[in-house]
Amino acid sequence: MGSGQWCIENRSGNRNDSFVRKDEAVPETGCLSIIVLGASGDLAKKKTFPALFNLYRQGFLQPDEVHIFGYARSKISDEELRNRIRGYLLSDKNASPEHSEGVSKFLQFIKYVSGSYDTEEGFQLLDKEISEHEILKKSQEGSARRLFYFALPPSVYPSVCRMIKRCCMNRSDLGGWTRIVVEKPFGKDLHSSEQLSSHIGELFDEPQIYRIDHYLGKELVQNLLVLRFANRFFLPLWNRDNIDNVQIVFREDFGTEGRGGYFDEYGIIRDIIQNHLLQVLCLVAMEKPVSLKPEHIRDEKVKVLQSVLPIKDEEVVLGQYEGYRDDPTVPDHSNTPTFATVILRIHNERWEGVPFILKAGKALNSRKAEIRVQFKDVPGDIFKCQKQGRNEFVIRLQPSEAIYMKLTVKQPGLEMSTVQSELDLSYKQRYQGVTIPEAYERLILDTIRGDQQHFVRRDELKAAWEIFTPLLHGIDNGEFKPISYQPGSRGPVEADELLAKAGYVQTHGYIWVPPSL
Repeated sequence: MGSGQWCIENRSGNRNDSFVRKDEAVPETGCLSIIVLGASGDLAKKKTFPALFNLYRQGFLQPDEVHIFGYARSKISDEELRNRIRGYLLSDKNASPEHSEGVSKFLQFIKYVSGSYDTEEGFQLLDKEISEHEILKKSQEGSARRLFYFALPPSVYPSVCRMIKRCCMNRSDLGGWTRIVVEKPFGKDLHSSEQLSSHIGELFDEPQIYRIDHYLGKELVQNLLVLRFANRFFLPLWNRDNIDNVQIVFREDFGTEGRGGYFDEYGIIRDIIQNHLLQVLCLVAMEKPVSLKPEHIRDEKVKVLQSVLPIKDEEVVLGQYEGYRDDPTVPDHSNTPTFATVILRIHNERWEGVPFILKAGKALNSRKAEIRVQFKDVPGDIFKCQKQGRNEFVIRLQPSEAIYMKLTVKQPGLEMSTVQSELDLSYKQRYQGVTIPEAYERLILDTIRGDQQHFVRRDELKAAWEIFTPLLHGIDNGEFKPISYQPGSRGPVEADELLAKAGYVQTHGYIWVPPSL
């Protein structure tokens, strides 16, 4: 890739100087080919194509530049693929004639190519179709861009990467680029992850590889760096002197729902904790990077992961909801956890002694994902209000995105009595009329722009697997047994007991209620 600089322009044509980068040239114009591998699968239909449509609808994918290619083994026509996608782009909420017309125009940009994932014939045909599109768009040498999105199981990544390298690379010597986006799971443990990384790394350079974790594209996760490093009153508080514990929670109120066979192969730790929640932990715990350049941010995340101590057996609670094994695709004697609470401890100056509690589960009593930072008790409590609960800073990632600070205030009235309340930033109320983009939209756009800030680097992935591989091998070998819990409950009682041992104080008599519009 040539040297130079680039800038992003908004749709009014104004230069946004805050995005100027001088370290590499990333052309923002020219022919763009987006290839969705696994185009007939659920991930592509439910997430990838809708994200591409929303980028097109908002003007980020220009009709005179972009073409989208679907590739899969299914023997279907262009029109059959378009019809399969159409239903995911139309709904009762957006049934206006303008929206329907936009969907129809978008679908015309999609062409389908059928082929195997491990032979050259299909990929040679794919390369031929892409090249014809580039010629049709009168793409200048060096300006053509090829983005390959792997909506595929990791087992076929190595063969697909080989085929792309042999048959479909952008071969211009004067610029342009070829990038690949790979979906999690990135292996099942440290060894398999390193094996996969080696296969891909032999064929593509690290700047060409975008390991996508959609949690890093969520609006409230992206807000973490701003909240922490752009607000003066957090700077002196964000440490072991003031924070007692941090919870990062993912809860679902439904079970595996037909995905039992897939889920049983991975379990809740591989599916949620080792990637999504650990990425959030990095952003909560990292030191301030020297700049917003992607590598500076990712350097600080790696330092956090390398500072995590080995997980103690007594700081793990695993659960499996009753009825999980009734799924015919799940083995009768499955040891796979559908719930886990794990305490991580970071051995550095800022966080020594502060437990980071990662908790995730299925078939629980509520659906939410949030970060809960609990502060220590007020010393010399003259109001005798500690029993009501502690100060907390809460970031609700989903649903009902919000940021609120839970604090003690005077109860209105003639008596000097206290009560728990909050300072609340609820997004639906504060940002009425603003559509929060889906994570996949943001991350695909970042890939096109060449911004790797919100993607997982290879050494970061390795450090994450080093933390969890011993525990995962213990579960796989039957050394840890999940505790049975009732669907619709909070999970195993032992998990709440572990939280109490870690120092978390539950607030009683207070529930945060999202403001109604």
